[in-house]
Amino acid sequence: MYFYPRLRDLREDKDKTQKDIAEVLNDSRQHYQLYESGKRQITFDKVIALAKYYDVSIDYIAGLTNDKSKKW
Repeated sequence: MYFYPRLRDLREDKDKTQKDIAEVLNDSRQHYQLYESGKRQITFDKVIALAKYYDVSIDYIAGLTNDKSKKW
């Protein structure tokens, strides 16, 4: 089981559906739902795409920090 605690929070903060975010990732809603639920590991390139979309750091998405700011 993989754990990405912020995916749902970030999506809901933007008032987006799972389908909306799946389209950003060029993926199906079903696959995206598995990422949010921790039943499927999300690829690094998709994490990067989400970080850019939400304008947050990868560390924030991974739950390693509470600081949303990017440091690049």
